[in-house]
Amino acid sequence: MLTPQIANAQRIFVLFHFLTMANVPGVSILAPVDATQAEILTPEALTFIATLQRAFNGTRKSLLQRRNYRQQELDRGVLPGFLPETAFIRNDPNWRAAAPAPGMQDRRVEITGPVDRKMVINALNSGAKTFMADFEDSNAPTWENNISGQVNLRDAVRGTISFTNPAGKQYTLRKDGKAAVLLVRPRGWHLEEKHVLVDGQAMSGSIFDFGLYFYHNAHQLIKNGFGPYFYLPKMESHLEARLWNDVFNVAQDMLNIPRGTIRGTVLIETILAAYEMDEIIYELRDHSSGLNCGRWDYIFSFIKKFRLNPEYVLPDRSDVSMTVPFMDAYVRLLIQTCHKRGVHAMGGMAAQIPIKNDAKANEAAMTKVRNDKLREVHAGHDGTWVAHPDLAKIALEVFNEYMPQPNQIHIRRDDVVVAASDLLNINFKGAITEKGIRDNIDICLTYTEAWLRGSGCVPIMNLMEDAATAEISRSQLWQWAHHKPRTSEGTQVTPELLSKILDEEINRLKKQLGDKYASSKYDSAKRHLATQISGEVSAYKDFLTTQLYDDIVQINSKSKL
Repeated sequence: MLTPQIANAQRIFVLFHFLTMANVPGVSILAPVDATQAEILTPEALTFIATLQRAFNGTRKSLLQRRNYRQQELDRGVLPGFLPETAFIRNDPNWRAAAPAPGMQDRRVEITGPVDRKMVINALNSGAKTFMADFEDSNAPTWENNISGQVNLRDAVRGTISFTNPAGKQYTLRKDGKAAVLLVRPRGWHLEEKHVLVDGQAMSGSIFDFGLYFYHNAHQLIKNGFGPYFYLPKMESHLEARLWNDVFNVAQDMLNIPRGTIRGTVLIETILAAYEMDEIIYELRDHSSGLNCGRWDYIFSFIKKFRLNPEYVLPDRSDVSMTVPFMDAYVRLLIQTCHKRGVHAMGGMAAQIPIKNDAKANEAAMTKVRNDKLREVHAGHDGTWVAHPDLAKIALEVFNEYMPQPNQIHIRRDDVVVAASDLLNINFKGAITEKGIRDNIDICLTYTEAWLRGSGCVPIMNLMEDAATAEISRSQLWQWAHHKPRTSEGTQVTPELLSKILDEEINRLKKQLGDKYASSKYDSAKRHLATQISGEVSAYKDFLTTQLYDDIVQINSKSKL
């Protein structure tokens, strides 16, 4: 009699054979596929995403090279500004983007999280108006996470998703018609899906995530009364938004879906994109659902882009609040720009999570959330982000009280005047401290260790950390090591000091975990982090996720389609 393990292995082998017979020209799958996942990776779906890849991957690579050229300019001290060649777009008061799509008029609270099955159900049931299912910063892009995530979203769109945990507790979708409207965030343009080759080249992670979800769900979403809605991350220029718009048009044409059915909200989470907000909306205008203040990635981008400039060394991340000058200017410009063009201006993520067994600390954390949401609604935002269902209740209370209507796009903020220099104004009080250094190292180690195990969303120090917040910590450590500032205690920050603290933190973790340490990924996390605290120009990686990705790639070169 076959054991379950052997029987399952044989089923997978048979499935490999079946998929090989499917013979999608030029497409190779280099990872295991089970029977359920094969329902996503059908020959028709693979042909669809391969067509998009062939049409647009060359442009994607050219735009990534353009990023490198712009970084070289910044490294020479050339500061960014509003583009003179696109002034006609910014100065034309008459054009508008598309009106809000069905189910997207009221977005006062959006909950976000990874695409694992339990999370998808809980988020859709949370009471938030929308749920952004995330293939990006809160998802470690293992093959299993990505493909199972597609299965989970397919089932959610059809209302059939359910989950039973090991203790027997069952999770199902609410039946009262108040489930959150679904949005999906694919990976950014810089990321690849190395488990899938098209004509011998790794697929764009963006096209892979978008294409599979769109192919399987667009018609059903429309039937449900909504549409295929997306969040678009990490763009650095309006040309990257133009690429997304082209992808949307071709995808809609291929499935005989009217152009403009897709809607995309762009996260303004890079300093360069902040100078091209009007242009980004313009490029996506028939598909635009507005912009979002991706605050954590924005801070990371600020550090990364100006990492060689000694005038832009930031203090501890805890001192970089939304009210410091360069962040406040970014918020005001985003709201004004969106409302001028008739689209939503979404607020940023509240990273706090409930603190159990400490009522005083929990109340302080929830007060921070409430005050942050008050700031956003008074500034003119049309909605906000949370990462935990309990925070959705707080955010809803604030927005329901101060924004009783579905949005406040009518608040034009004509009073706002933001100069190019305002987006670079770091004239505020803050300090680099030994605690800030240790916190950054601890966050990097803990997050990286979890990411390497396949978890991209991790509670650390009572905050929900994802790749964006970990990126701030990593980039600050590199920036401090490179420029060697002094802490508020008077100690000069050097690579040697950071290495010493890194060793101390690892030794602390070894004592804390005991025998469990040997089965953890902390040694790998330390190895990766050690390269990022040297301050050496050649060592710095543009993204933590690209630095780590090869460690979670599981290639089986015999599996081809």
